[in-house]
Amino acid sequence: MKILVINSGSSSIKYQCFDMTTQAVLATGLVERIGEPAGRLIHRPAGKPQVERNNAIPTHRDGLAQVAALLLDPVEGIIESPNEINAVGHRVVHGGERFSAPTVIDDAVRETIRDLAPLAPLHNPPNLVGIEVAGELFPDAIQVAVFDTAFHQTMPPEAYRYAIPAALYDEHKIRSYGFHGTSHQYVTEVAARHLGKPLADTNVITVHLGNGCSITAVRGGQSVDTSMGFSPLAGLIMGTRSGDIDPAVVFFLHDKLGMAVGEIDRLLNKQSGLLGLTGDNDLRDIQRRHEAGDEAATLALAMYAYRVRKYIGAYFAVLGRVDAVVFTAGVGQNSALVRRLVCDGLDGLGIYFDAARNEARNGDDVREIHADGSPVRVLVIATDEELEIARQTVSVIRG
Repeated sequence: MKILVINSGSSSIKYQCFDMTTQAVLATGLVERIGEPAGRLIHRPAGKPQVERNNAIPTHRDGLAQVAALLLDPVEGIIESPNEINAVGHRVVHGGERFSAPTVIDDAVRETIRDLAPLAPLHNPPNLVGIEVAGELFPDAIQVAVFDTAFHQTMPPEAYRYAIPAALYDEHKIRSYGFHGTSHQYVTEVAARHLGKPLADTNVITVHLGNGCSITAVRGGQSVDTSMGFSPLAGLIMGTRSGDIDPAVVFFLHDKLGMAVGEIDRLLNKQSGLLGLTGDNDLRDIQRRHEAGDEAATLALAMYAYRVRKYIGAYFAVLGRVDAVVFTAGVGQNSALVRRLVCDGLDGLGIYFDAARNEARNGDDVREIHADGSPVRVLVIATDEELEIARQTVSVIRG
């Protein structure tokens, strides 16, 4: 069974093709700078040389057409016919309250994704384009939507409701939805297997740290609270997003500084976070500046780690019992400094950290960085959202 996974973003397309008989990756690739004068496509077929093309890619439709052509290419491809793709799994950012599980895409599902676009204006529209074009390029394949928000649909009302007039929820569904659900679900399942516990008896705090960051409290394998909210802006400090902020700041920016609503949106989403604090949004650059004695970088790292640590403490209170804290995604998996800054001083919660294990790299998909005898384990798990989407796609088409 061959599954193609497509993540169609605002100006990029990521894709992977799997043979789900063995879960082997047959090809992976990236189309980026869609709509810009100089686009780029990177295609990595298994066992063959990487292909890189630099040319204008005007639309997502053009990008996906080039991807399909490469998959079918006699030399660089991995299939001989479009009908070899049994299903296409699509990452869809926002499923609202309608979708709590992956689903086969039909006209009604497409229309609902379109209706939810105001909740994710930068993501759902290109997600929908990816669905429509993949249906044309692979007409015999079953199209499946896997939603970023679905894993968090198990949150109870006391966690997802806001203390605003009830009519705003009843009529407009203004509430916390949470995101990064596919990643949180994947590492939760891997953690349960590693701990040797049934998923239904596993309590973990999963910490997804990349350019976007979120943290989730998982009880019995189900999300019960998460840091992102109505949008991905809430919660932790991120590459360019502010994370939690007093809403009155928005009024001040508008009333006192004369900023328009669109300007404030750009400020909080695109110009804040680590970028706003330091001028850099790549944590690797900020870490190098910190090591060179840069005070702004050192403060930014301290703020970043403090926010994560504060959420860990809150989620201990939510869960009561915690089996493990799990770090994942680009920063969580690769920055020993960030993990140390987060975990230092958490002994009172039963987290005993081992600095030497934290620094060691052994290439394993699951690493333990807690001290021997620590009541709460600390794990570093490599996330694989594409594989999780492929697995959920298979589960849907098998009924």
